[in-house]
Amino acid sequence: MLMRQEIQVHDFASNAPWHKNVPLKVSICAWRLFRNRWPTKDNLVRQGVISNDNQLCVLGCGQQETIDHLIIHCNIFGELWMLIKSWIGVYSVDPLQVTDHFNQFVHSSGGYAPRRLFLHLIWLCCIWVIWNERNQRLFSNKANTMEHLLEKVKMYSLRWLKAKNVCFPFGYHL
Repeated sequence: MLMRQEIQVHDFASNAPWHKNVPLKVSICAWRLFRNRWPTKDNLVRQGVISNDNQLCVLGCGQQETIDHLIIHCNIFGELWMLIKSWIGVYSVDPLQVTDHFNQFVHSSGGYAPRRLFLHLIWLCCIWVIWNERNQRLFSNKANTMEHLLEKVKMYSLRWLKAKNVCFPFGYHL
């Protein structure tokens, strides 16, 4: 078994974005994220839409805006991840790439399937909130506090869970 050369190819990007409780537009957004198809500034520079001078992060941290930077490494949204992890009781060091971040976040609870599904939903919700906040800051010049973004993650995740589970016993204020 150790000597076999078979490598199982797992098409991560085709399975990770989809969750039965998440709206389709969010899953499509995540699908594009995992394929590096978001119109981040580095992708727009590569396509010739904007110049190299305009590729700094919209949040003002002085770094190049890439998917990995925006989702994981940006100081602003990094604080949101810390708040999310504190809220759900998960503590870990963030990896370098978005796919690794997703895997680590979702599988941080071990093998308990309902918990993994919940963490999957929270992760998708968080990237949805991050992408919308980034666009709001870029196009409307409006910024929410991290606490407000955390509340958005809580509200969206609760709405998504309640929409598919008619008998969902929990409310916003447990």
